Amino acid sequence: MSETPIQPLPLDQRPVIGITMGDPAGIGPEVVVKALADPSVRSLARFVIYGMNELLAYSADLAEIEPFWWRLQHDSPRATYDLVHEVVVLDYDDYSMLGQAVHRPTRQGGAASLRFLDDAVAAAMKPVGQPGRIDAIVTAPVCKESWMMTGCKFPGHTEFLQNRTRSKRVVMMFSSPKLNVALATVHIPLMEVRNVLTIGTVYDPIDLANEALKRMGIARPKIAVCGLNPHASENGLFGDEEARIITPAIEVARSSGIDVHGPFPGDTIFIDAVNGKYDMVIAMYHDQGLIPVKLLGWDDAVNVTLGLPIIRTSVDHGTAFNIVGQNKASPASMKAAIRLAVKMTGSSMR
Repeated sequence: MSETPIQPLPLDQRPVIGITMGDPAGIGPEVVVKALADPSVRSLARFVIYGMNELLAYSADLAEIEPFWWRLQHDSPRATYDLVHEVVVLDYDDYSMLGQAVHRPTRQGGAASLRFLDDAVAAAMKPVGQPGRIDAIVTAPVCKESWMMTGCKFPGHTEFLQNRTRSKRVVMMFSSPKLNVALATVHIPLMEVRNVLTIGTVYDPIDLANEALKRMGIARPKIAVCGLNPHASENGLFGDEEARIITPAIEVARSSGIDVHGPFPGDTIFIDAVNGKYDMVIAMYHDQGLIPVKLLGWDDAVNVTLGLPIIRTSVDHGTAFNIVGQNKASPASMKAAIRLAVKMTGSSMR
């Protein structure tokens, strides 16, 4: 049985979603245009794109999509007004020197993507009701190497957003139709994981993921926690982090009323979660959590930053420099990120 179509809200009642275009040399412009070209996505909100109009228009031309947006210079006084169109591009044409010829990390690309993001965060941090405020941010992919070329000290969106919003704790979560995962550690070398794990770094993703799942409509989330070592250390045979750090964090979470279990071996617990036994898995390090997510939900997984005072979702893929300009990029993850951002604003579910 097909779902009954939901009528879109009147334009002035829709949330305002800011979309950052990401690295200009990557597939960000393409996935943004393709996602918003879908009328069912465009009807969910009003959209402000922080990016470059010429690259968006180029991507639209390659995909044979008629432009559907209004352009406004990013530093125009009008850019601080409440925008009344479905889609408005705040155009940073001062970065137009980038063009479409360079499909690799560049300092200019890093500077542009940082500027898009910084301005979007400033708009999201404005008080409710202030002109120019956006209700959530959806980010297209950036190139970390390009950021480094600018002298940026942040290894990714998560750390940048934590600094800009002065958040004490943040957690990276990935949501997909089959599996939800949150990470205890993020962009650090594998050899350093055991040195940065603490009871707090394990407790925080349990606590913040529990809150996020409730916002996503799960009244009483059930959470599983991975061990760090093979077989979750098998009672201390392969390490003591489970007994010394992970189990105490689980006990603290339980004492606050969270339905959380573990630690479980990382090679089996994701099967139980996919089969519906758990709503969320807490992974101890980046690839432990991201391999199953990307294997099961490559096209529709969404990256969410938890713990911020603003809503931020993102695609779960990179810049894909190798396919830029070939009209091959899928907008599925961008669509999913937009839908989740709208859902998290408290607007009607779609």
